[in-house]
Amino acid sequence: MMKSIAMNAIGGFFDDLRENNVLNRDELLRVGEGINFIVNRTKNLVNDLSEKTQTAGKIFVDHFFNSKKQLSLKSHPGNKDDESESTESSSSSTESEDESEETPQEAKASQPSDKLKLCPRDHFHKLKTTRADEIYPVMEKEGRTRLALIICNKEFDCLSNRYGSENDLFGMKDLLENLGYSVVVKENLTALEMEAALRQFADRQEHRFSDSTFLVFMSHGLLDGICGTKHAEQNPDILHDDTIFQIFNNRNCQSLKDKPKVIIVQACRGQGAGSAWVTDMGEASAYKCDGLLQHCIQSDAIKKTHVEKDFIAFRSSTPHNVSWRLDTDGSLFISQLIYYFKEYSWCYHLEEIFRKVQHSFEIPKVLTQMPTIERVSMTRYFYLFPGN
Repeated sequence: MMKSIAMNAIGGFFDDLRENNVLNRDELLRVGEGINFIVNRTKNLVNDLSEKTQTAGKIFVDHFFNSKKQLSLKSHPGNKDDESESTESSSSSTESEDESEETPQEAKASQPSDKLKLCPRDHFHKLKTTRADEIYPVMEKEGRTRLALIICNKEFDCLSNRYGSENDLFGMKDLLENLGYSVVVKENLTALEMEAALRQFADRQEHRFSDSTFLVFMSHGLLDGICGTKHAEQNPDILHDDTIFQIFNNRNCQSLKDKPKVIIVQACRGQGAGSAWVTDMGEASAYKCDGLLQHCIQSDAIKKTHVEKDFIAFRSSTPHNVSWRLDTDGSLFISQLIYYFKEYSWCYHLEEIFRKVQHSFEIPKVLTQMPTIERVSMTRYFYLFPGN
């Protein structure tokens, strides 16, 4: 991993040299041979310093991770674990390209930047009326019982503890509560305990009088799923992605049928660095008797529906690659997600907000990750309309 960090750090410098015609291709190749030797020694250097003294190792790592040129969010010591999160943030992003509705910019400008911006009532009613066939219905606040679930694993038996995740938990809970959800928090669960918590949450009667739900997972992770607190290489403890979708699909959770189900996952999906050097050249049996049912059942009380529908998953990194977290501040993905929700959920639909988060990660830096939008079965736009 130190190799990857070093190569990324040097890459930007090489790009500048080439773009400004300081070095040509042959000269860059010769310099690169020397750089490769340095990079190959980077990991050994860190190990040697750490073995000599913890103080020397800390000074080196602090200096490396706290460079203002490398990290633009905050300068705090970074920590790479199996979920490996760290730093860097973009405080601004381009506006959505083609939103058909007009947005009251004066209302946006008048609200504090660090608070959730509320949607003006007239804007809410305009969209709700003019785009009724395109957006998910939003229940009125009176009598609405929105629920959200956060599962945050910080302490593990065999894996490293996820220091800083308490900041992610606090931030997400605060955001969801401000969006009108009653938040259920579960911490430090095994895979079986996570599954039990999900089933219990899916059975909540409040979903009948809700228009949507959020499921947020923060833990170590692998390509196969989310790690429970007892996970070890020899004894896997993993909550698989399919289990989450099955528990909340239309067969098993009819209270959330035709309602948005948003899954947010902060976890690694492998050990890859998520960057590369490139050159400018160059249960299925339920419907097996569907035909028979069509001929035998003549009742409006029973109708066919999609088993999996109205889901969207937003994950902190691409498959096989790591996510980054700061011991002191929490994960970059969650902090960016919270920022863009607060800034834009008053006027943009969910997928557009997710794209804004992705855009903030678009240019690879020293520590690289790219959030992904996956397994989307939403058939309409989902607006949160905070304050309404």
